[in-house]
Amino acid sequence: MSAVSKTPAERERQPLPPEIEQKYQRLRDILAEMPSVLVAYSGGVDSALLLKVASDVLGERALGVIATSPAYEDAETAEALRNAEAMGAHVIQIETHEMENERYVANGLDRCYHCKTELFTRLEPLAQERGIALIAYGLNRDDLGDFRPGQRAAREFGVRAPLQEADLGKEEIRAIARYLGVPVWDKPTLACFSSRIPYGMPVTVEALQKIGRAERLLHTLGFAQVRVRHHDTIARIEVSRADFPRLIEEETNRQIVDGLKAIGYAYVTLDLQGYRTGSMNELHRKRPGQGLKVTQTTGQ
Repeated sequence: MSAVSKTPAERERQPLPPEIEQKYQRLRDILAEMPSVLVAYSGGVDSALLLKVASDVLGERALGVIATSPAYEDAETAEALRNAEAMGAHVIQIETHEMENERYVANGLDRCYHCKTELFTRLEPLAQERGIALIAYGLNRDDLGDFRPGQRAAREFGVRAPLQEADLGKEEIRAIARYLGVPVWDKPTLACFSSRIPYGMPVTVEALQKIGRAERLLHTLGFAQVRVRHHDTIARIEVSRADFPRLIEEETNRQIVDGLKAIGYAYVTLDLQGYRTGSMNELHRKRPGQGLKVTQTTGQ
């Protein structure tokens, strides 16, 4: 395994724990073996670290691509582009058109499959056009424990997952990102707005815009990790349980309720379980002795 050549700034930081340092070196080795790579970049910590290390190792042979669509916040895209520039990474922007796919809009349990299929369908010819050998995305070890149909699309397109190949989990990724000075090392987990809509309820531009405005309101009020789950006329808010007292404080509560009603929600609720990733999957995860209760529109 090759040793990592550290910059003076890196040498001044607290060293990584040995087991994380070893995985960081493994990630560099995996990327070094690639002739060139196109990184699907979202602006979150996983893809940001992948892009940073790929750029460090491969230089101009690494290119990031960020996709825009109604399912993502424009301000997040702008921030992601600024952060990529700060990391010294080259990123280009493309548009994806998953909203034109009726199977995506139908919002079945395989919605993420159709989303990732649209993304990789756009990235594959782009990589070929630019002579880039491989496509990679930010799947990590911890993602393997959740229901994520997008992984199937990645396998079908031969997309690599270097973070997972290096056996890196979320906390290890954050530690390495912090060590390398990645601006979003402590950024709350991101996901597209479509993930706030219950399976079976159609995804519409109007709903995505309402969700975006609702979450922007809560961010403005100081809630960092937040989801507004969209149940037609009901907004179900998920925040950290530690944030419950502040959320129900009289003035803050009034601002949230008035704001969400102005956006178009008739009822505003707080999820007493608090924020957790993939809460929309909870009714559909595999239980002991059972298969996943899902009817796919394409084969597994």
